[in-house]
Amino acid sequence: MLLVSSIAFAHPEDEFCAGDDGLDPELCAALAEMDSATGYVAAPELRPLLDDKGNERSVWSTTGLYITIGIGHILPDGADHIFFVLAIFLASVRLKALIWQISAFTVAHTATLALAATGFITTSSSVVEPLIAFTIAFVAIENLVFKDMAKWRPAVVFGFGLIHGLGFAGFFGELGLPPGQFWSALIGFNVGVEIGQLSVILTAALVGIGLRRMLRDPAGIAGYRSYVVRPGSALISLAGLWWGFTRLLG
Repeated sequence: MLLVSSIAFAHPEDEFCAGDDGLDPELCAALAEMDSATGYVAAPELRPLLDDKGNERSVWSTTGLYITIGIGHILPDGADHIFFVLAIFLASVRLKALIWQISAFTVAHTATLALAATGFITTSSSVVEPLIAFTIAFVAIENLVFKDMAKWRPAVVFGFGLIHGLGFAGFFGELGLPPGQFWSALIGFNVGVEIGQLSVILTAALVGIGLRRMLRDPAGIAGYRSYVVRPGSALISLAGLWWGFTRLLG
């Protein structure tokens, strides 16, 4: 087993050293010094370095773990990314249009995730996070302005996908990466993100089909647009604007 200084596990003394009723400060300091001497750092986000048995992860174990992390970053933690995908879905009354947009988004965020994660480009979360929120608002507002999907929408989605990829990269960079297994972790994380996004699209499609039948609007251009697309896009746009300004001013 490879022991590195960044291996991280929480220790029982951590919770007893917190607050006014904790252990004696000198004892806590001694325990912390012992942890430092053995190479442990109390950082739970670095636990992916090892498996549940404390052994260094294999390539397949790492890939599987980061697939799970990628899914979790979308479902349930990625509300902003979910709203962006839903805004794309609401603009697509035809399958071909939806495929074009999702493909453009996937290619774009995969590219910037890889570039940022490998250090070719650097990002600042204080800039990227507000931008992500405003991309959500833009796409949702566009749904309200244009009755049919604009011809330039795939290009817009591609550009916004580049920004979302930087957001994925920021989260990915905060994770503990197994030594020598960067690419398996990166690929696994990206696959997990795609699974999460496709799950959102599939769920939305099933709900959309049911709503079209209920509204007797199989083409999705009459009642479906009035009672689903417009209200849904309005709510998403408001959420995007709220997130954007709060992140910008926060």
